[in-house]
Amino acid sequence: MHVSQRDGALDLLKWLALLSMLLDHLRYVGISADWLYVPGRMAFPWFCLAMAANLARAGAQMTEWRYLGWLLLFSLVSEIPYRLYIPDPDTLNVMPTLALGLLVARGWQDRTLLSRLLGVGALLLAALFSQWLMFGVFGVLLPLALLWVIRRPWYFGLLPGLVCLAGNQWQVLYEAATFGNAVAVFGIAACLVAPLLGIVLLRHAGSLHPLPMRRWAYALYPLHFLILLALRMSL
Repeated sequence: MHVSQRDGALDLLKWLALLSMLLDHLRYVGISADWLYVPGRMAFPWFCLAMAANLARAGAQMTEWRYLGWLLLFSLVSEIPYRLYIPDPDTLNVMPTLALGLLVARGWQDRTLLSRLLGVGALLLAALFSQWLMFGVFGVLLPLALLWVIRRPWYFGLLPGLVCLAGNQWQVLYEAATFGNAVAVFGIAACLVAPLLGIVLLRHAGSLHPLPMRRWAYALYPLHFLILLALRMSL
């Protein structure tokens, strides 16, 4: 979300989330790199934390509808590149999950009737169509969990870690971990600690000033699918 006063830590968090997402999706280029699944677990919770940080700022209600509009627009724009690149996807791209998560978090934060109704409606949609959403209903709840803990003591960051793990098919990860699969073990750990690491970064990296990530960054999501698709076709 565009804000008037740049937060260097927040921009850094967004860049790290983008890098994590890119590493995760490199697994589908055609190289043997299953271990990239582990840093890839950081991407979604860090994007959700960036959303929660923006909502927690004073005056967030002035830009929330524009933020929702951009998410909905790129939900549509990104779906074809997403399906061209990801083999046999069984969910929509991640943008609809973020859009519903925004409505749920804002519905809890804002006491107006409209926001409450939209939040409840978004949660019902997520529950009914969880199988179509990337990270499911727990992914929709993650921005709310992060908004709830963002200004609380650091150890509260373990709660959204559990929500993050629940959204990442924890049953499959747990079963693989019991058989000694190192990727699954570290994947579980990454889900649990990603929100906490992000919160620590937001609180202690404010002196850094990376390139501001503004609205143009939405285009990076569909664009990176097309670039990776071209890379895969060239191998």
